[in-house]
Amino acid sequence: MRLVIARCSVDYIGRLRAHLPLATRLLMVKSDGSVLVHSDGGSYKPLNWMSPPATLRLTPPDDADRAEGITEVWTVQHGKSDDKLVINIREQFHDSSHDLGVDPGLVKDGVEADLQRLLAEQIELLGAGYTLIRREYMTAIGPVDILARDAEGRTVAIELKRRGDIDGVEQLTRYLELLNRDPIMSPVRGVFAAQQIKPQARVLAIDRGIDCLTLDYDAMRGVDDSASRLF
Repeated sequence: MRLVIARCSVDYIGRLRAHLPLATRLLMVKSDGSVLVHSDGGSYKPLNWMSPPATLRLTPPDDADRAEGITEVWTVQHGKSDDKLVINIREQFHDSSHDLGVDPGLVKDGVEADLQRLLAEQIELLGAGYTLIRREYMTAIGPVDILARDAEGRTVAIELKRRGDIDGVEQLTRYLELLNRDPIMSPVRGVFAAQQIKPQARVLAIDRGIDCLTLDYDAMRGVDDSASRLF
């Protein structure tokens, strides 16, 4: 992984256009080809990024850019679309590379891991005609718990929690923003699934077009005792 701290401006050019004015930022270049632009605030969400497959090309500025103080131009071209990220660097303060080795991935607690496995095995709980694509679908910003396909063939990203709160909805929103940049995969819709979903999280999910699903863990494990229920 390469980490660069630089004073730069950033332009995303493609189906969507976005501009980040000149400021000091952290540029993260990962071995999978992804490039992420971070500020010092905003938690762990990048300000902008290019997901893999992508190619990074570093070029010297032309005369017009040099006159504006630009010392280097990074062009990050997506491998499956015309989208590109252009980073104009004025001043560089830090540049280091680090070998992080093989990452074992996120280890979930027992219940969350079981929920993921059980829902993958019982994907029909999402609705008739659903099929599983895969569990732990890796993206540049982390793994989507379950990727599925609905009865109409549309891709669906599912985020699983024991207790669903606003942070979980925000996490799924970031995955959806990234996945919907892929023209082959989009449109991708989201399902937020948990044993308990807080009212505020449900409201936020619905506002963002994300479906909510409450999971009965005991019933999914086949240990639900319906005879002992009052209702």
